[in-house]
Amino acid sequence: MLTKEQNERLTSVGPGTPGGELMRRYWLPIAPFAELLENPVKKVRILGEDLTLYKDKSGNLGLIGDRCLHRNVDMKFGIPDECGLRCPYHGWLYNETGNCVERPMEGAPQAEIKQKLKGYPVRELGGLVFAYMGPLPAPDLPRWDLLVWPNAIRQIGINIIDCNWLQCQENTGDPTHSAWAHGHMFEYVLEKKGQLEDRSSDNMHTLHQRKRVGVGIKEIYANQTEHGFRKGIRYSKALGADSDKDQEHSTVIFPFYTQTGKTGATRSEYQIRVPIDDTHTYHICYQAYSAPPGVEAPKQDVVPYYIPPTHDEKGEPILDYVLAQDAIVWVAQGPIADRTTELLGRTDIPIVVLRRQLDEQIKRVEQGLEPMNLFWKSPDMIHPTGSPPDYSKPETLIKHGFRRYYHKGFANDDADRYGPLIETVKDLHRKIEEYDIKRAGQAATEHA
Repeated sequence: MLTKEQNERLTSVGPGTPGGELMRRYWLPIAPFAELLENPVKKVRILGEDLTLYKDKSGNLGLIGDRCLHRNVDMKFGIPDECGLRCPYHGWLYNETGNCVERPMEGAPQAEIKQKLKGYPVRELGGLVFAYMGPLPAPDLPRWDLLVWPNAIRQIGINIIDCNWLQCQENTGDPTHSAWAHGHMFEYVLEKKGQLEDRSSDNMHTLHQRKRVGVGIKEIYANQTEHGFRKGIRYSKALGADSDKDQEHSTVIFPFYTQTGKTGATRSEYQIRVPIDDTHTYHICYQAYSAPPGVEAPKQDVVPYYIPPTHDEKGEPILDYVLAQDAIVWVAQGPIADRTTELLGRTDIPIVVLRRQLDEQIKRVEQGLEPMNLFWKSPDMIHPTGSPPDYSKPETLIKHGFRRYYHKGFANDDADRYGPLIETVKDLHRKIEEYDIKRAGQAATEHA
């Protein structure tokens, strides 16, 4: 349970707020680059600020204030120029720093304008456009491994979630929610639709695996790491589990990333929860499908994007895939969850760790110190989950669960099913399975 003041401290992201000042120390993904290929000018709202993202005719990216200095025209209607964006009303030209560099029809020489629009640095990496809205100089853009992993294809799912970003991020600090949100609720939804037998007859189906998450729990663990924290469930056979074991949940990457699936797996994902403002979240599913040595992933010129639907044509929630199940319980907590009335239990230990880590990093910024995961020179590839996969080990290729079998129908349980790349992914998974079978046969022959 938090006090009202503590809750506001962790959830507010506007200019001048403690949480907002922390967020402005990071590069924030604000759009798929592919969106700018469809329309080079896009209105965006990030950290409570209304801005205009654009790609000019020279291919340069800019992120500037949303209203022309002249007559307050919305720059979402702006016209890309060779070096900047022009207001459609009278052609005033703004560069990527927000400075007005030309005012047609105002005569020459033109008086210098002291006012300027906001202007923030923007960069593209891995098919995403990132913005930095903090004090200059800007740190280096981190090269998190899924963004740059070789021999992989990618697609990006984007949604606007109508609640505070922390509700979405706390989901990743909750390893036991799977048992109900993705297990029992999934089963209930399929029963109501009359699809339970058809959709979940295979014991590998996600709802069966998720329901088992809640059986035989001895304790929950959470350990801070260099880049965030790792957490999971410790099971006991004496309490009903299949065996005594530790089962790790998704990895938290501070401040707003979580990674599901291992890097280099046939399917892994960053879920990124970027605050639009205090009551809306820009949610990104950054999905990577990697192939092992011996299988070549298709070439990609552009990383495509899509919007996974959360409601049907009647306005009813779609609840037969994992992301939509998560989204409904995030929003169901209200625009900003009232943490003054919650009653936490033992399964919430990682959530407490997450909140403490967030508060600690806010304090560092308040003290004039650098927060974690700020890089002045990013490595070529940062591995937030630990060492990269070692493909010389046979087990590297087989411990990926149902999400390596999208070609056998398991894509239907994830947001990926709506993606423009899904058929290509199925073909890749099929080739990887054939390669694994061939590799296993060769290994058996060698040991015969």
